[in-house]
Amino acid sequence: MDYKRLINILKWLGPVILLFLLTGCKVVMFDPVGPVASEQRWIISLSIILMLLVVIPVIVLTLFFARKYRASNTKAKYTPEWSHSYLLEFIWWTIPCIIIIILAVITWISSHDLDPYRPIKAKDTIQKTPLIIQVVSLDWKWLFIYPEQNIASVNYLEIPKDQLVEFNVTSDAPMNSFWIPQLGSQIMTMQGMQTKLNTVGTRLGKFEGYSALYSGSGFSGMKFNINVVEKDKFEQWVSHAKASPLSLTLDNYVRLAQPSHWDPVTYYSKVEENLYSDIIMHYMLPGGKLNTLKDQYNKQLQN
Repeated sequence: MDYKRLINILKWLGPVILLFLLTGCKVVMFDPVGPVASEQRWIISLSIILMLLVVIPVIVLTLFFARKYRASNTKAKYTPEWSHSYLLEFIWWTIPCIIIIILAVITWISSHDLDPYRPIKAKDTIQKTPLIIQVVSLDWKWLFIYPEQNIASVNYLEIPKDQLVEFNVTSDAPMNSFWIPQLGSQIMTMQGMQTKLNTVGTRLGKFEGYSALYSGSGFSGMKFNINVVEKDKFEQWVSHAKASPLSLTLDNYVRLAQPSHWDPVTYYSKVEENLYSDIIMHYMLPGGKLNTLKDQYNKQLQN
């Protein structure tokens, strides 16, 4: 077998095969369903364009120089004493500096405009009264509490289209990161603390949410779906959740908070009053009821 010929064939086929495989990838950040993600897509696209202003000329010039000054090209001008050009120095220092300044300005403005805590500037078509959703990251699942509706769900979110949503986020497990790429932004979840994330879904559909921070053996299954629906469909879903025979009492929460893998979607028709606050505060009040229940449950497991 002619191994050299085989290697040459693979060199040509390799990039083609790679491009073919990449056609199956979905870059969700470039398919936004809200104003935050749309703004982020614009920033990413502009950054890529600015980067290519440097990368493409460098690649082209590298290929050009490699071909022009190859050993077999005896016609190329040989100037071993050449060492400096003010014009070239000006070009390859000025252009990157301009790009860095542009990126710095964009970063400064977008860091303030896209602050997750900052309320979204809603259009007239947007319902301005926010839907409050309390998010708790657990090992290895997501708990979503709807305090106004007095329901909760595990690994599933449903929100009305064109309504502001305010996520209040905490953790009852190691630190994690709450991320819905197509709605934009992500926010850290931390024990004994609350962070916030404001967003809005402007397109109907079912989208994916993730844990964006490795948190142990169950990390790969720490995903959830978020369904953006019309207002009446959302009310129907709330009624469906209220029909669940399960209630999220403190005892049931303690069981739910135990480490587990690939938990199915679960609904709770009632939620213990102030459960979300208790989850946050029990890290600062060691003698609280929730801590006592956790200790008792852990002792039962050990026995």
